[in-house]
Amino acid sequence: MTLPAPTAAIVLAAGIGSRMKSALPKVMHAIAGRPMIGHVLTTLADVGIAPVVVVVGPDMDNLSKTVAPHRTVVQTDRLGTGHAVLQAKDALAAHQGDILVLYGDVPFISPETLRRMRAARDAAVMPAVVVLGFSPKEPGAYGRLVVEKNGLERIVEAKDATRGELAIGLCNSGLMLVDAKQLWDLLSQVTNENAQREYYLTDIVGLARKKGLTCAVVEGGEEELMGVNSRAELAQAEAVFQERMRRRAMDNGATLTAPETVFFSADTEIGRDVEIGPFVVFGPGVKVADNVTIKGFCHFEGAHLAPGAVVGPYARLRPGAEVGEDAHVGNFVEIKNAKLEKGAKVNHLSYVGDARVGAKANVGAGTITANYNGFSKSKTDIGAGASIGSNSVLVAPVKIGDGAMTGAGAVVTKDVPADALAVNTSRQDVREGFAAKYRTLKQAEKDKKK
Repeated sequence: MTLPAPTAAIVLAAGIGSRMKSALPKVMHAIAGRPMIGHVLTTLADVGIAPVVVVVGPDMDNLSKTVAPHRTVVQTDRLGTGHAVLQAKDALAAHQGDILVLYGDVPFISPETLRRMRAARDAAVMPAVVVLGFSPKEPGAYGRLVVEKNGLERIVEAKDATRGELAIGLCNSGLMLVDAKQLWDLLSQVTNENAQREYYLTDIVGLARKKGLTCAVVEGGEEELMGVNSRAELAQAEAVFQERMRRRAMDNGATLTAPETVFFSADTEIGRDVEIGPFVVFGPGVKVADNVTIKGFCHFEGAHLAPGAVVGPYARLRPGAEVGEDAHVGNFVEIKNAKLEKGAKVNHLSYVGDARVGAKANVGAGTITANYNGFSKSKTDIGAGASIGSNSVLVAPVKIGDGAMTGAGAVVTKDVPADALAVNTSRQDVREGFAAKYRTLKQAEKDKKK
């Protein structure tokens, strides 16, 4: 279900975020591997709101690239929320419908809440402005919503509120859905005659009421409306989101042995009957199919795990890693841009990068695919049923044929035909009695120094 068209959105994201103590724009800081403004834009896309205009500050080119292809406009002088919204006027001048105003640092707004705001706008009284309110445990510095018998009368900023108004528990989240035919006219009447000397978006409610227009309130939850203004609040937001992801994974049929130690990215996909051990981290771009076992202390990013795969403990799967059906990746194994086909095994202390490991092939402990020569990367191809001896170094580009073998400690620089054996030819030299003589010599040298 999407909101009835046409509904556009203005996302305010020009804040410097001085409390973050960062050169990065505040809304670029990530929650679950996704910039917080990315969470907002994803929700807008899910609900079908378009076009979207993002208001950015000067010198925020990286932010503009992040939100592309959405259009951005620059608020050069930060003169308040009303002034910020006005920067999008030209971009949305031709828009006939409603305009949703929301914030890039309020990442958890839900599609359901936006739909309820839409429903309020479509009510019989057709309010010109719908404000999203909430009732926090500590109203503090939030603006207060003054509601009377005819609906919302005005919004009072905490710094401008009377003692009686500060006693109101219903607060302003900052989000509004406004009739586009009214928005620009109302904003043109906003002044900066207040304690902050800023142009408040919230003033359009009082101005709308003076015009005889109706305003309404929809109430949302405190958690979904939490803003992020500091590193501490960023950590709190991360904790909230991770708890949601853990619950979702378990509700969808995954087992998390120690849920509080597992960390997901916003786009992590987990199938049914997946078992996840403690201290597992999912970076962006990970897909886990049904019936996968992930043992503890693993790290994944940009990896895909097919049904029945077993990974870990202490495995690292980097971007491009594809672990096939019933394949095994064991302890202290790193996989990068490589495909393990059905039933393949890389069980111990190995690095497999830029490679293919064929079906049911076995890669012995300590094997390294030497994929980089200092200038370029090359591919290693290991055929089906091949057996790679422990401590082998496969110097790419190289191909190990189906059913071929390498001896322990082999350094393979040339292709190995199917069903062949590749070994290094130096022979083992056994010198009987040498170890005992060596120990006697060293002990004598030690005694002489006393």
